[in-house]
Amino acid sequence: MTAFPSSLAQASTIPAGGARLLADIGGTNARFALEAKPGRFEAIEVLSCQEHASLADAIRAYLALPQVAGRAGGLRHAAIAIANPVTGDQVRMTNHHWAFSIEALRQECGFATLVVVNDFSALARSLPHLGEHKRQIGGGAPVADAPLGLLGAGTGLGVSGLIPAPGGAGWTALRSEGGHTSFSPVNELEVAILQYAWREFEHVSSERLLSGAGVELIYRALSERAGRPDSLSAPEISRRALEGECAVCDAVLDAFCGMLGTAAGNLAITLGAQGGVYIGGGIVPRLGERFVQSSFRRRFEQKGRFSAYLAQVPTYLITAEYPAFLGVSAILSEKLATA
Repeated sequence: MTAFPSSLAQASTIPAGGARLLADIGGTNARFALEAKPGRFEAIEVLSCQEHASLADAIRAYLALPQVAGRAGGLRHAAIAIANPVTGDQVRMTNHHWAFSIEALRQECGFATLVVVNDFSALARSLPHLGEHKRQIGGGAPVADAPLGLLGAGTGLGVSGLIPAPGGAGWTALRSEGGHTSFSPVNELEVAILQYAWREFEHVSSERLLSGAGVELIYRALSERAGRPDSLSAPEISRRALEGECAVCDAVLDAFCGMLGTAAGNLAITLGAQGGVYIGGGIVPRLGERFVQSSFRRRFEQKGRFSAYLAQVPTYLITAEYPAFLGVSAILSEKLATA
């Protein structure tokens, strides 16, 4: 069971219909949980997207698990955060083959309510509820009632922000696809990496480099630059770098963290995110102290005349294991309260 701060319980209620189904769907994994009490996520399971033909199949597989089946009877309300734009009834994933109609999925699964939102919009909504489940890396104190920025590298690069409503009346999460903005190099090494990437892609977005596949692309570029063309998986690159086995792998992590710092600084300036910029996703938490000691924070502040401005903006690493459940729970509660 995972429990989160009382602030979530104050902002959320569980309706008479009983437990609610929550899901966080990425390009690689589908994470599910039951929420029987506000902020208390139970029966958490992670299923492989590749092992299920559709999202409906994955939901059925989760509900059929022995630790879930006995408690899932009568489920009426569900909310899904998914790594994809959600602009209407039809959803087609960018980094996986699943595609579905929200209304058809609701009917197929027998839910009275089904809310589907972008995963980083949901993650953004979790930020005010993180409590101690975050670690500050540089900067000063957050400015109250200021925007918050969010980005995270995993299968893709998610980007969002949280904008305060006037008078402290809540927050609005941005439906951003900022990971697909054009990558902008800041030094000769990154120019070389970009030139290598152009061989494969006409448009090199930030996501092409700040993702699991991006780590592999950076490695191919740097190994060729070193005169020893090679390819490795992202987990193996990270392992060799963290264990000090490979200088090229170490350089890959240096480049990755620096690029992420630049992207985070860009987001902070764009949003005026003086409340802080949060780093989520599956890659960075696995880097541990390597990330904390990297060039991330220096590159975050490296903005010429705006360096002093950014020096005051805090950056946070999200340490909660399943933070998107927080946000999608809050969104579902709001939906049910206004139904």
